[in-house]
Amino acid sequence: QVQLVESGGGLVQAGGSLRLSCADSGRNFGWYAMAWFRQAPGQERDFVAAITWSVGMTYYADSVKGRFTISRDNAKNTVYLQMNGLKPEDTAVYYCAAKSYGGTIYRRDAYDRWGQGTQVTVSS
Repeated sequence: QVQLVESGGGLVQAGGSLRLSCADSGRNFGWYAMAWFRQAPGQERDFVAAITWSVGMTYYADSVKGRFTISRDNAKNTVYLQMNGLKPEDTAVYYCAAKSYGGTIYRRDAYDRWGQGTQVTVSS
């Protein structure tokens, strides 16, 4: 059974850094892309960043460009989100997601599999 397992969340002060990891277990062939979304209390689940699995093309929300970096390790079936310069408004539950086919990268309904989420809290 395919599972996406996130780790690396926590509490950090504004300006600090965290690295999130998402390990994909049980998959026998590659995803088209993997992504991170986030959801703050009372808010929609929003796109943060994505990476295509074979080529490594990256996509970012405007709010995180220049601060966050998404990367992947094909051998480990793992995608990472390096978050630098964290702000209180980055506080949210961060979800890993994977999609099987091409098409839109930014919409959450384009993704087939989701992790359970990891909490990121940035204090001011």
